[in-house]
Amino acid sequence: MLTHASTLHRTPARGACPLWQGLRARSLQTVAVMGMSKNTGKTVCLNHLLQQAQQYNLAVGLTSIGRDGEERDEVFAIPKPPVSVTPACLVATARDTLVRAKVRTRLIGSTGIDSPMGEILIVKALEAGAMEVAGPSRSQDQHTVITLLKQCGAELVLLDGALGRSQHASPAIADGVILATGAALGGGMGDVLRKTRDRLAILGIAPAPADMVQRVQATFVQGGVGVWDGQGRSLFNEPIASLNAGPVLLALRAQIKGEGGIAMLAVSGAVGQMLWRAVSTLLDHHPGLTLVVADGTKLFIDAADVAAFERRGGRLLAMRGIRLLGVTLNPFSPYGGSFDARAFVHEARTTLHEHLVTDVLLFQEGS
Repeated sequence: MLTHASTLHRTPARGACPLWQGLRARSLQTVAVMGMSKNTGKTVCLNHLLQQAQQYNLAVGLTSIGRDGEERDEVFAIPKPPVSVTPACLVATARDTLVRAKVRTRLIGSTGIDSPMGEILIVKALEAGAMEVAGPSRSQDQHTVITLLKQCGAELVLLDGALGRSQHASPAIADGVILATGAALGGGMGDVLRKTRDRLAILGIAPAPADMVQRVQATFVQGGVGVWDGQGRSLFNEPIASLNAGPVLLALRAQIKGEGGIAMLAVSGAVGQMLWRAVSTLLDHHPGLTLVVADGTKLFIDAADVAAFERRGGRLLAMRGIRLLGVTLNPFSPYGGSFDARAFVHEARTTLHEHLVTDVLLFQEGS
């Protein structure tokens, strides 16, 4: 019975995990592991993938958005499983973290990217052991680091996420995404799976068709907001911040009348509640409105908002769809209210039946 077993002391199963088999079958080069919250098993999943890479002789690189691998959670002071690198693993991390590394490393090169913990360096682990990993936080710097890791020989780059930050899961950065969820979200098993299902719905919005992508391409290249009428004519295309776009769109609505109306919007940046309310207002006046966003990581709204928008006839599409590789579960919560591991897997596979679901420390044939 694993109801109250700590993540720190659960014993890994042997063999190839379905998540690993899936990412290798697709020949992915960059995979992000994204946690629904702290303590949902993201680091455990990451360590499992590192072990699988070693087992199958695949050269692997590792970096993080933010900081991971510290002995205690910096927010809640709860003991955490360390990031366990494997021999020859390439790691992009801040200089200060190397002082605390419990593994010997060799410097491969510098990146020229600064962080609060020093320059981001690329090192090679000379043995297996625990490391704290702190990579770049900006998307542009992540692209640079990933490119350098690949140039240094990494056939697969693993990206470790951070609390409340999901841009590393964007298809502009990662070829595929694994979502870690677990009892630490709070509530009963049904509550956790409902929250997870809603998050998957946001991340998994459908990609726009090719002709629509071509039409909105310029907006995403320059950044900003674009507006088109029913005949496909551009009405507005300016590099304005999405934070300021709501009032601009509402003012534009008052100016645009006639047969074409407003048929499509494209927003390159984040979509929060204020902008979403403006888009919803436009839908009231322009039935069938389509909103194209960069991808699901740019949406900071609830799944219920999306469902209501679509029930009213609106369409929400992504410039690039996110490839969701699967969901990994952690039945343990450091705050209390842990689940039985096998029961959790069973319920999750029923609730999230469209997705590959596993517990990387429990997986076995038929479990």
